[in-house]
This record gives sequence, C-alpha cells and structure tokens, in this order.
Amino acid sequence: MSADQQQLLTPRQVEAEYGFSRQTLANWRHQGTGPAYMKSGPSRSSRVRYRRSAIEAWLNARTVTPESATA
Repeated sequence: MSADQQQLLTPRQVEAEYGFSRQTLANWRHQGTGPAYMKSGPSRSSRVRYRRSAIEAWLNARTVTPESATA
C-alpha cells in the first residue's frame, strides 16, 4: 500500500477531494454508516481523520456496474 493511500484526511479535505459535505460525513458517523474513520479521543470534540484507503474501499464497495444494476 502506498504512502498516499495511508494518508490521513480531515473531513474538510474529504469534502474538497470527494465532494461529501462535512455535515454528511458527520451524519454518517452518527448513523454508523459511511467510510471508516478514526478519532483522537472519546469526546465529541475529538479530531476525526479518514484514511484515504478507507474512503477508496468504501466507494469501491458501492460501485454499481451496468450488469449488476439490472440484477
């Protein structure tokens, strides 16, 4: 795995690079859905980071191909 894939991204960086708003990311975290993330501590104000590889894996798992869309 490359260093780029292990890069940690802030919600702001995820928003800029992938187009998911910070509020959507927060909603997904609250709902227990969305890409895997890490927190710096247990409190609500702890910093959240996403591994680029986790976002890519989450997106890949949701990719629909034309063949599978008709099934």
